[in-house]
Amino acid sequence: MTHQKSFKSRVRTRMTKTGESYTTARRQLLARAATSAPAAADPEVTTAKVGTSSGGRTQLDRISATLLRERTGRDWDEWFALLDAWGAVDRTHTETARWLVTAHEVPGWWAQTITVGYEQARGLRVPGQRRGGGFEATASRTVAMPVAVLFDAFADETLRARWLPEVELRLRTATAPKTFRADWAGGPTRIAVGFTPLGEAKARVAVLHEKLTDADEAERFRAYWRERLAVLKEFLESPEGAR
Repeated sequence: MTHQKSFKSRVRTRMTKTGESYTTARRQLLARAATSAPAAADPEVTTAKVGTSSGGRTQLDRISATLLRERTGRDWDEWFALLDAWGAVDRTHTETARWLVTAHEVPGWWAQTITVGYEQARGLRVPGQRRGGGFEATASRTVAMPVAVLFDAFADETLRARWLPEVELRLRTATAPKTFRADWAGGPTRIAVGFTPLGEAKARVAVLHEKLTDADEAERFRAYWRERLAVLKEFLESPEGAR
């Protein structure tokens, strides 16, 4: 499968850089993928398909069985049968996603997608709801700017105020130009933002807004972030934003 060839290539690249054995390099990459941020989305999946909250639509509504088979080697029914046999209904979200990565070499983002789809199909969560009961909203956007510029649009307070005005954020952690995490308006909700380069002059940003009260609030923030990221894209790609 294509993703397996890509994974083996990444293993060999790590071996060259670190001097590790194939087994050690493979284990390190699998462990990293199993705990990767949900914001690290597949760039070929459209914005409407990314995340867990989109007007009540489930992962099965957003991602076709054909696309899932192309990316992971199995469709929804086949993955669900494997997960049922493994006992995923009684496992945590993290355990299930890690099992998909380590036992079946599913790329990290797709492991998260399959896990969420399974949990929704088995009634363990509704769209927009986390396995533990809380709710969240997600949105993403591709911007024709280097990833460092996109990261600065969040990390730099002055720049952020140009497209996200009158919003109080309290920084938790930031790793340039990969991730930005902050408390929202003093809490209790918070955001986790991931940045993915798509070349030298294009990048993708994905926002996860966590600890929301209910499905209605999740849907409001999903619409809010889609609108704000559209404003961000327009600002950065304008002559004013490029300066």
